[in-house]
Amino acid sequence: MHVVIINGSPRVKQFSNTDKIIQSFGKGLKENNSTYELYTLSNRREWDAAREAFIKSDRIIIALPLFVESAPSLMLEWLETLPTERQHPAELSFILQSGFAEGCQLRCGEQFLKSLPAQLGCNYGGCLIKGCNFGIRITKGKDRDKFLKPYIAMGRSYATKGNFLTPEA
Repeated sequence: MHVVIINGSPRVKQFSNTDKIIQSFGKGLKENNSTYELYTLSNRREWDAAREAFIKSDRIIIALPLFVESAPSLMLEWLETLPTERQHPAELSFILQSGFAEGCQLRCGEQFLKSLPAQLGCNYGGCLIKGCNFGIRITKGKDRDKFLKPYIAMGRSYATKGNFLTPEA
């Protein structure tokens, strides 16, 4: 399986928890013989290529942080440039993460993301939600590995199932 992953974080790679999560998730994908290509919206030079990949791909994941119940405006601006119709439907899934420990913060974002695929001519492939990610970019070594280990497992699971709709045990 091949997946297009779009990093919707406004932070550059060096300071992006979302990027580190994507790298771990991608490791899990690769362990199950899947491939991915990554586009980073904080680099506006990648917007055209990301849009083209979005239009042509069958499997898309948008990874984003939630900032106090707000999706990044940079990502929302890019979404507005996408066509609302597709020649063939794609499965659009999401990785929603934040530094907040409270799940209720993320559930508001999930409700918005559930409505988004239909507006873009896609099918909803579920949403991987995880909080308590604040320390990812400031920790190192084994401490960082503890944060990222679940994302490797979810990458493996996604590579097998092709979505986030089946709960993990």
